[in-house]
Amino acid sequence: MPDIDPFAPQDGAAVLDEVDALLTRFVVFPSEEARHAVALWCAHAHVLDAFETTPRLAFLSPEPGSGKTRALEIVELLVPRPVLTVNASPAYLIRRLADEDRPTLLFDEIDTVFGPKAKKDNEDVRGLLNSGYRRGATSGRCVVKRNSVEIEEFPSFAAVALAGLDDLPDTIGTRSVIVRMRRRAPSERVAPFRRRLHEVEGHEVRDRLGSWAGSRFLDLSDAWPELPASVQDRDADVWEPLLAIADAAGGRWPDLARVAAVSLVSQSQGERGGLGVKLLADLRTVFEDRDYMGTDEILDALSALEESPWADLKGRGLDARGLAWRLKKYDVAPKQIKAINRKGYRRDDLHDAWSRYLPEPLPSPRKSETSETGETRCRLHGSDLKPDACVTCEGIAS
Repeated sequence: MPDIDPFAPQDGAAVLDEVDALLTRFVVFPSEEARHAVALWCAHAHVLDAFETTPRLAFLSPEPGSGKTRALEIVELLVPRPVLTVNASPAYLIRRLADEDRPTLLFDEIDTVFGPKAKKDNEDVRGLLNSGYRRGATSGRCVVKRNSVEIEEFPSFAAVALAGLDDLPDTIGTRSVIVRMRRRAPSERVAPFRRRLHEVEGHEVRDRLGSWAGSRFLDLSDAWPELPASVQDRDADVWEPLLAIADAAGGRWPDLARVAAVSLVSQSQGERGGLGVKLLADLRTVFEDRDYMGTDEILDALSALEESPWADLKGRGLDARGLAWRLKKYDVAPKQIKAINRKGYRRDDLHDAWSRYLPEPLPSPRKSETSETGETRCRLHGSDLKPDACVTCEGIAS
């Protein structure tokens, strides 16, 4: 492998294009936006200390054989000091991440850690992954030295990529860029990957990526990238490092990064929360433009939703008592409605819970005056228009 001059000038956009091309060759991603996010994540791992936070990268799927491990293997070629593990004890992880030569942790089969058969001591792993998301975080332990017990703090700030079945705990999921992998369709083809053949090529791309990112460390440390309006709070913490990388690279990457941010954040917001949030979302659907509904009418409408669980909750359908109990924690209670002379719920009483726990529905796309091709939707919505040419996506592009 040729020596890489760390001070040699690099074209950030061109290097990210190389990373993107390598990912494309060996992995079928669920979307271009997901692939672009992975490329940016690999770049951020080289300059971790430039940022306040490091998002977790999570490859998840409902079934095995969906390309999660292959994606993790390609990422391994592109990040600094990778440590690929399947089953590591909390003690090992704490001490390994605290090394002066801090690794990039790649954790496969994460469902064995957080799934229903996980061991109780895996809560320590969860806590470590949660705390290490923010710079300066530590894991405190009591260490026996000779005849005394001393308190010791181990740094836990590190880049972490995960792969596994189903979902992550919410505390980790909200700190993650989530890529929902799926099995390849018969028409989807990738090049066969063999580490002994492709490792050198991957490491050459890695070194160019690290050289460029390192040369922009000071700029990245002071960067305050403009965030799309829909990327807020924890999502803003997750995406700020990736958008800063994209802005520093230039070219097409600032637009690609913001389209990816809006797309993946919108997807993850729709998946967050348990049955309570699902109930609020379904109530917003069944209410439509109505100001009030009777309880029995609401239950019938909820049960009729084919993709929702309300017709069969552990062998029985949702009833009036269960509806009231689930809504009570959102400060929503049934009331006597004079217009229908029975108990029910008012839209106004649900509005506060909707505004707090549900993302705003995307507005209907409108025709862009800048489009000369007749397309009405930007790339985020299914065409090749840039985000700044789409009225629906105003404010996404930098």
